Amino acid sequence: MIAVEHAIPDHQAHRALASVGYALGQRARVRAGWPGLAGNHVMIEHDGIIVALCHLMQDSVKVEVGQHLAPGQPVGRCGNTGNSTEPHLHLQAMDGPQPGRAAPVPITFHGQLPHNRQILDL
Repeated sequence: MIAVEHAIPDHQAHRALASVGYALGQRARVRAGWPGLAGNHVMIEHDGIIVALCHLMQDSVKVEVGQHLAPGQPVGRCGNTGNSTEPHLHLQAMDGPQPGRAAPVPITFHGQLPHNRQILDL
């Protein structure tokens, strides 16, 4: 575990007309950089690859920087923090710890990419 953020409050889901006001705040989230976009998140390093889990629920993160994880170990709960209009998990793999400079790394699950709206039980 190389980074953990867990104290950002969740916000309400934004749909239909209510999402217009939320969209107007996009510049402020971008100016805040990675933390403003990712919200509560963890970054896990394995064999030089960094996996980020973003938009986690406030105070739900159960891991600490420097901690080693076991397969299947809970990390945190799905939330609605950062640049998020509704609760979801953003999963991102990259080749370095600085998201603004890192290149993406492809991810598959059981050798496949999931389809839109497909729920994975891993």
